[in-house]
Amino acid sequence: MVIEYPRRVDAEPVRLAHDVRPRETRTLDIAMIGTRGVPASYGGFETAVEEIGRRLVERGHGVTVYTRGSQTRDRTYLGMKVVHLPALPVKQLETLSHTGLSAVHAVLGRRPDAAFVFNAANSPFLPALRARGIPTALHMDGLEWKRSKWGRRGKAYYRWAEEFGVRTADALVADAPGISEYYDREFGVPTELIRYGAPLLEHAPVDGVHALGLAPGGYHLVVARFEPENHVLEIVEGYRASAALRPLVVVGSAPYAAEYTERIRAAAGDDPRIRFLGGVYDQDLLDALYFHALTYVHGHSVGGTNPSLLRAMGAGTAVVAYDVGFNHETLDEHGLFFAHAADATRHFTALENDLPLAGALGARGKMRAASDFRWDDVATAYENLAARLAVGESIHGQARAAHRGAGGRTAVSAAR
Repeated sequence: MVIEYPRRVDAEPVRLAHDVRPRETRTLDIAMIGTRGVPASYGGFETAVEEIGRRLVERGHGVTVYTRGSQTRDRTYLGMKVVHLPALPVKQLETLSHTGLSAVHAVLGRRPDAAFVFNAANSPFLPALRARGIPTALHMDGLEWKRSKWGRRGKAYYRWAEEFGVRTADALVADAPGISEYYDREFGVPTELIRYGAPLLEHAPVDGVHALGLAPGGYHLVVARFEPENHVLEIVEGYRASAALRPLVVVGSAPYAAEYTERIRAAAGDDPRIRFLGGVYDQDLLDALYFHALTYVHGHSVGGTNPSLLRAMGAGTAVVAYDVGFNHETLDEHGLFFAHAADATRHFTALENDLPLAGALGARGKMRAASDFRWDDVATAYENLAARLAVGESIHGQARAAHRGAGGRTAVSAAR
């Protein structure tokens, strides 16, 4: 059974990554601040820094990446300069402490032509960078204040930091049309829509999959942190209620959500079809799991363009995604969507009984990834933005008095 959903209509045309054209630019020195850095071994920000940074280096630019927690102490990586700085090993302070030290290093050292700061939580350090004469773009990420892992104070801080970043940065980067629309609606400020790229997998070894007792095309895959907004619980509940024969393989963990993890385990019960692998940090094995899965089930609902979803699309794997605008837009409707466990139940059964449908969804998703989520285009967009910042382009004059609710009339029209 194929369930069709209405296509989301945007208030304005969205500029896609492949519409970006390179400009003639001088050689630039660019700083990347606010992530775990390179080599990428953790998440979407780190993958973006690595993919964008190495391409900028190939184009003749100098790139400095501030890094924490790396297993190596190499001072260069893929042509990028790597600056290793410590961080406080506390959830609430790890990112902020490292970004603060990185900002001090950038301010006291040779001034870069532009800096990209990732994560709205790091906005308090923008004034110091700008005071040094460093034009700064802030990558806003998703709507972090909606994540359940943050308590009341954490959520309040993220909402404050979001607004402070809007008023302070020279440019704001959004990785999805929905995020861009949010900042227009809430603050009435423009953003740079620059999405992530998708790795295209043409083949993957089967040894690691076989070693786990799995067969190519013979399992459903979930890759997510165990957090309520990623809907792992609903996926497990939906699968257990299904008549699916192929196992459900769950990759992920939750260092700060023991209670939610227990609920997921309880929902799985003693069902032998459900297999928890924990965290998988071997990128080759993870790629193989994506590539050889019959379906990838994506429950993320808070972020923008999600790298895990793009990885599944680039692997040509059929996607069942949570029914939220971000996922509809990324897939361009080339997938099935669930809002409740019962929806997931139907999809598991339907795709196992209709393998041609699963193959067609995977093929169309891969075509979408190949045409609209190209790392070369993403790097070009960052290159162009850095060049514009370096010659003085800035939204600061327009945005410095912005406040939540300033979108006003835009919010009404968008809701319609």
